[in-house]
Amino acid sequence: MRSPTIRLSTQGLFIVRNSCKKSSNATQLVRCITTKSVQVNNTNKVEPNLKNNNNNNNNNNKNNDKYLHYTSADGYYKTSPYEPVASLNTTLDKYVWRNLKNWQNNVAALDIVNGRQYTFAELRDCSAALAIRLQRKFKLLKGDVLAICLPNVPEYPGAILGAIEAGLTITTVNPLYTAEEISRQLIFSNAKFIIGTCRGFSVLSDACKLAKKNIPIACVRMAADELLPERGIDFFEIFKPDDHLDYSQLQHYDSDPSDLVLLPFSSGTTGLPKGVMLSHNNIVTNAEQIQVIIPTDCTHNQEVIPTMLPFFHIYGLTVTMISRLSFGCKLVTMPQFKPEDLMKSLNDHKGSILNLVPPIALFMINSSKMSYKTAPNLRMVLSGAAPIAISDIERFIKKFPYTKFLQGYGMTETSPVVLLTPIGNKRYASTGFPTSNTETKIVSFESGDLKGLGPNQTGELCIRGPQVMQGYLNNPQATDEAFYPGGWLRTGDVAHYDEDGYFYITDRMKELIKVKGFQVPPAELEAILRNHPKILDAAVFGVPHAINGEVPKALVVLRPEMKASEEEICKYVANRVAHYKQLVGGIIFTNEVPKNPTGKILRRILKEQYST
Repeated sequence: MRSPTIRLSTQGLFIVRNSCKKSSNATQLVRCITTKSVQVNNTNKVEPNLKNNNNNNNNNNKNNDKYLHYTSADGYYKTSPYEPVASLNTTLDKYVWRNLKNWQNNVAALDIVNGRQYTFAELRDCSAALAIRLQRKFKLLKGDVLAICLPNVPEYPGAILGAIEAGLTITTVNPLYTAEEISRQLIFSNAKFIIGTCRGFSVLSDACKLAKKNIPIACVRMAADELLPERGIDFFEIFKPDDHLDYSQLQHYDSDPSDLVLLPFSSGTTGLPKGVMLSHNNIVTNAEQIQVIIPTDCTHNQEVIPTMLPFFHIYGLTVTMISRLSFGCKLVTMPQFKPEDLMKSLNDHKGSILNLVPPIALFMINSSKMSYKTAPNLRMVLSGAAPIAISDIERFIKKFPYTKFLQGYGMTETSPVVLLTPIGNKRYASTGFPTSNTETKIVSFESGDLKGLGPNQTGELCIRGPQVMQGYLNNPQATDEAFYPGGWLRTGDVAHYDEDGYFYITDRMKELIKVKGFQVPPAELEAILRNHPKILDAAVFGVPHAINGEVPKALVVLRPEMKASEEEICKYVANRVAHYKQLVGGIIFTNEVPKNPTGKILRRILKEQYST
């Protein structure tokens, strides 16, 4: 096996990976890809010095920051300090399998519950077998939509890659959805085939009836003795190769990398869920952008990735699955988050890179059963999807001193990653810098000229880059509303960057509490509350007030065996914030803060329950 070529760039080390070659049996379908050199930057020493910025929006200001730019149309905008990535101009399935020969005998995915596993070669063969059968047996055509409604199982990546190789578009569905919620997604995406579980078959079947569609449903049996539903298709019969399978029957479409490949659903910045159109290039580019900042090389030592974040969510799909699988990492899949499975993945399976959300980080901090000794190989943690307090990061690092803690920011509409902290970052409140080839700017809430603001000025974060979506499916109005002129995607998030170029996400625009015209970020108050020695978790939301318009109200979860009064907690917060940020709306003590699967607080539900 030939070693990758090592070269020095101006900012560190990067690897130029070898182009693929034909391999035996398992890799007979891997098509050789001629690409530009892929630059994989080792960013341990990337700590750009972005100083001497002027805060005034004046074209004549002296600017010594080469990553800060100004134009009369855009105002101030930031570019990335990370090494740029080349456009590979390839489809997602080819991208994932391009270096298969380097690790074809390594385990690609393993189920933490029952040990079911696939090597890269086996997963490659299974995905090709699925592609052939979707085309020939079920007559699915290029551009048809396949819905995947699965928990995290080792077959998930093979199902996605097989469907993509068949020329299909994937829409991922939350398996916790009701039949009514699923039916809306089936109708809107016009799905022609569904992959689910035996246990979820009845809900999927009801969803098809509500959608008035007769859609075939293939069922993954989670255990060998699980019974197949009467009208269900055995997924393994169309996934596993057999002696009668002829790989030459696969129809290879001339897919363009700009074609639609993934159709996840997102609420965007406002409104009901919308179909987010992501192309092959969107996802491939984002995987390369992640690799620049969090480099992995599994040629000799395989990285192990515990995957408790749901694959149906773009964070789990791109960051945890696609980007890591494409570089030879081993995925340890967890159908649902269970503390004992997380500990097993880190201790027994030697998990080395962990993508998580703040609630999981808080669990690791607070669990007496977890320490750096029970996670001996954990070298890096990446937190995203929701804010995490500085104090929580400091507690995590104290408990896991040999683990690097990174933060990222993204959204479904950006495939998802937009901002990432460099390895070794010490500014724990920051979400870092724009990823490679990405431009960002901060637009004022008050000004109507849409020009970017300078450092330390707060506004809406806007994004422009190759990972940004094509738009919302069949919704030109929502697409137009999501973009400012010049191709700038509106995130709906409140942010700023400091004089050194580090970005900070402070809250959602629509979640800001308006107190007499003052804007109060709930995340700020939640961080203060979680720092109280008696408080385990907290959520803050706005409630109507006759004089102030809105005031902050808090939902508080106390630590076990702890007692506290409303007066005590309110006084604690009042001593640390301006008068208009105080918890005038009061405090509710509860056992749990309602959150979605990625850890975001469900403030809408809290407002509905407690605003009267």
